[in-house]
Order: sequence, then structure tokens, then C-alpha cells
Amino acid sequence: MKITADALDALPGIRHGFFTRQGGVSEGIYASLNCGVGSADERAHVMENRARVTADLGVAADRLATPYQVHSPDVVTVDAVWPVGEGPKADAVVTNRPGIAIGVGTADCGPVLFADGEAGVVGAAHAGWKGAFTGVLEATVAAMEALGARRERIVAVLGPTISRSAYEVGPEFRARFLEADAANDAFFTPSGRAEHHQFDLPAFIGMRLRAAGLGTVDDLALCTYADPARFFSYRRTTHAGEPDYGRLLHAITIVA
Repeated sequence: MKITADALDALPGIRHGFFTRQGGVSEGIYASLNCGVGSADERAHVMENRARVTADLGVAADRLATPYQVHSPDVVTVDAVWPVGEGPKADAVVTNRPGIAIGVGTADCGPVLFADGEAGVVGAAHAGWKGAFTGVLEATVAAMEALGARRERIVAVLGPTISRSAYEVGPEFRARFLEADAANDAFFTPSGRAEHHQFDLPAFIGMRLRAAGLGTVDDLALCTYADPARFFSYRRTTHAGEPDYGRLLHAITIVA
């Protein structure tokens, strides 16, 4: 049902999970642990799936806070949980409140879970290319620091993300990155189509996290596109011509 990271497991008082698509009640293209409120899946199924995630993390079903994701660099500090589906527009959440689980949903974009175990501060970020490019990761670290975390103690782990081999992009996409920094060329390799390239989103996220001066940066090195048994994938769904897709949930909490 979930995948955990050794670096986060080693922190006392912190529970987390990069949850797969397995272990839920949804059916058809959403089978089975679809936690996406924004999908067209039956709401009762989504709510039950989210309740299974919170139960695994040891918190009540109404103690999970996930934002309304818009591919932004914006971060919300969670002091109290909002109703499901009514979260603020943002792509990262942080908290220092025990007993609240915070999380983000993905279906190819990079989920990053953060924790400073000593300070008792955690974070979760949804880092697609746009969020990572515009600074959502650095903004998450800054928001954690405002709660007392220190970046040299922060552990950050990247969960299942679309890999370079599955992520072909056009010339305008690459030009945007090279205009920002010529060194970004390292994240692109030519694809089989003229003027197209394969983009290494996990490596780009890792570079941004390490440049932020974090204490530990890990990557689970799992590709959402290449593993349909465990992961939902927006791009795989698009290539298959399916009408919708499920969302994976990745969450972290401070044990109360």
C-alpha cells in the first residue's frame, strides 16, 4: 500500500508514506487507492481511500490536509485542517502541529516529503516541472524555517516521479530552462524526434534540493509511467486515450 524512505523512517516521532495505487476500493481506471478529490471517481470511494491512508499514518480521517494544487510555488502553513476539497490553492504544505497529516497528490509530478525531526516540523510539496522551476521546493524549506526548522537538519525525499525515459518535451520547454540557466542543459538528452528531448525531472528536483543546502536529499528512483501496477500516471493515461486518471497520495505527520 505504501513505500517509505529509510531517511525519514530514521527520524523519531515522524510517520510518512508514499502511497501506491494498491489497497483501496476504487474500480476501473481508478483501481484501487485513488485519493484524488479532483478526479471523476466516486467521492465515497475517494473518501474511503483517504481514510485508509490516514489510518495507516495513525491519525483520524478528518486530520488530513491537502491543498488545491495549481502548479505554483506557493506554500501554506497548516494550523487547522480544512474540509476535503476546500483547501487553499497551493502546491506545498508545512506544519509543526502533531496529529495533523499533510500531503500532496501526484500522477507523474514529483512528490517531496520533508522533515526536521529535532524541530518537529514537516512538509510536503507537489513539484511538477513548473513548480520546481518557479521555486516551490525552496519556498517549502523557507516555510519550514519559519516554524523553527533548520535546513541543515532537514531530510527531503523524492517519491515516485516520471523518469527521463518517459518524459519527452518539445523545443519551447527546453528553451525556457536554458534561458534561465545554461547549466540546465544537463537535464536534457535528445529524443527520437527532431528538436525534442527527454527531460530528467527527478534530477532537476534533486539539484534544487541540494542547492538549498538541506541535510539529506534522497530519491526513491521510482518511475510512475513505467509501473502501472503500483502507480497512476497522467502521461500514460493520455497515451492510452483514457478519459481520466487516479491520483497517488503522499503524506507525513508528526506523531501526537
